[in-house]
Amino acid sequence: MSSKILFPLIALSLLVIMGVYFLLNPSYEKSLKAKYYYEIGEYKKALVLSKEAFSMDVYNRMASTITAQSITALKYVAYIDDAKKYMKTINEIAEKENITDADKAKIKLMCEVMISAYIKLAPSVITDDTLVEESAKYYDGFEKLLEKVNR
Repeated sequence: MSSKILFPLIALSLLVIMGVYFLLNPSYEKSLKAKYYYEIGEYKKALVLSKEAFSMDVYNRMASTITAQSITALKYVAYIDDAKKYMKTINEIAEKENITDADKAKIKLMCEVMISAYIKLAPSVITDDTLVEESAKYYDGFEKLLEKVNR
């Protein structure tokens, strides 16, 4: 057999063996499932699966990465959920005929809490863009509200 055929054949067979190992290894199988759930936005499920995969094989970098990214995404989800609750409360206060000083102080406190929480968020390259954009919109809204309340 000539070397033109032998080397590519060896390389191809090594790739096939690595692929089969990757797909049949339980740790990497869970990592792939975790990646799937992360991509569809099921961050809690992705976190559970990636932690399981990482506990099976501590050298599984895919599991490690998905774990870190799921934690980051869940922080963004929690921020957005809190922002929605606070905005609902602020809107209920704004609908009142007379806004008291206590109401203004409550709005100011909620805005300050959400602004400081946003500053603690740290997106990465892999963090879902929609989460980052939605949290940034809420952050801008809280900054504008705080500015109006401080007048």
